[in-house]
Amino acid sequence: MESTHLIACHECDRVFRRPPPLEGLNVRCSRCASDLSSAHLARPTLDNAAAMAVAALITLVIAQCFPIIALKAQGMTSQATLLDAVSSLWAGHMGVVAAVVFFTTTLFPSMELLALLYVLLPLRAGSVPPGFRLVIRFLQWLRPWGMIEVFMLGVLVTTVKMISLARVIPGAGLFAFGALTVLLALVSRFDPHRLWHACDEIEGGDGAAPSGELRTGWSLKEPVVADSLQALSAKQAGLVVCHTCGSVQQLDGVGSHPQCRRCHTALHERRPASVSRTAALLLAAALLYIPANLLPVMHSTSLGRSEDDTILSGVAYFWTSGDWGLAAVVFIASVVVPMLKLAILALLVFAAHRRSTWRPHERTRLYRLVERIGRWSMLDVFVVALTVALVHFGSFAVITAGPGALAFGAVVILTMIASMQFDPRLIWDPIPDEAPAHDDS
Repeated sequence: MESTHLIACHECDRVFRRPPPLEGLNVRCSRCASDLSSAHLARPTLDNAAAMAVAALITLVIAQCFPIIALKAQGMTSQATLLDAVSSLWAGHMGVVAAVVFFTTTLFPSMELLALLYVLLPLRAGSVPPGFRLVIRFLQWLRPWGMIEVFMLGVLVTTVKMISLARVIPGAGLFAFGALTVLLALVSRFDPHRLWHACDEIEGGDGAAPSGELRTGWSLKEPVVADSLQALSAKQAGLVVCHTCGSVQQLDGVGSHPQCRRCHTALHERRPASVSRTAALLLAAALLYIPANLLPVMHSTSLGRSEDDTILSGVAYFWTSGDWGLAAVVFIASVVVPMLKLAILALLVFAAHRRSTWRPHERTRLYRLVERIGRWSMLDVFVVALTVALVHFGSFAVITAGPGALAFGAVVILTMIASMQFDPRLIWDPIPDEAPAHDDS
């Protein structure tokens, strides 16, 4: 069978026959249970994705232009937009933190929506826009770094925190960010891999596999276990999988510097120096995690008194104030999640270096967990940014960002990059393909 009629799991490298082009088909890998639904040729819902992207872009503009919340205290009023938070951090000599907040809440989400619309609108009209491949690769790179939903949670935490200091008045920006969070969640359900399939259909490429080579009896009600080809990995079969567009190609037919025939991305059997790069980033994050917890993230001055707040003191503040739920949220997002990410990544790196066959299913689930929860640690940085922008009541109360916020933001970014550098296929490489990978009891 030709490689154009194959798909491969991006987590364990197992090769499968391409499923039939049926909308709503839920396909999972029979080896590691990874979701393969984006790899089959279900017709993309371009109209719905375009409508959601337009609505999200309009809502993003509204959210940026109007105040999120306002404070009233001692006859003074203070209000803040997202850009006010960025400018306050910049004025407080926290340019790196200001850049992180601006990129993750303004620049990257807007660029993602614009890039999506740039390719969606022409595809709906039956044409492929210029620079399609570069734009899709850029879109896929941008997607993990948009953190509007984390920022929205930070807004809610900041609102509760400010209630004891002043009267809190919700602004139009708060409701816009709430709507934007929902819209972006709907947009994120659209897999960019479907755009490659739409491009194939328009250009008449390797879009659909012949119906005679497809297994019948697929069900739409239950997840389908993909039909494996002799239980081989792509590496064993002399194939290589493109992580950008998902196409499977013959490795010996792509030259000395292999590039994907479909998207022109550099091809590699395994991510180069995955273990060493992940270990280096992990070590840097672990070293920065110490000052991130010891140094103050905020410095507050009220009626001539100064006080420094660390991450743990903020958790203690919510706990003693009776806001146990928020104390738990902040503690989990700012303390438990970073420690959990560091521990899981250390385990994955150590096991991959030793080529361990210990519990591959559990390690794969841990990898997916790190991928999903990585961004939520940015919560404390967003709380600091909003608090600094809101609390500037002259001699009554002023709050500035501390060096702990910079260290903590660096920990979050480094752990996210570390998880991206780790190649999950290294978990399954030592596992014999001829024997099922059973979990240990």
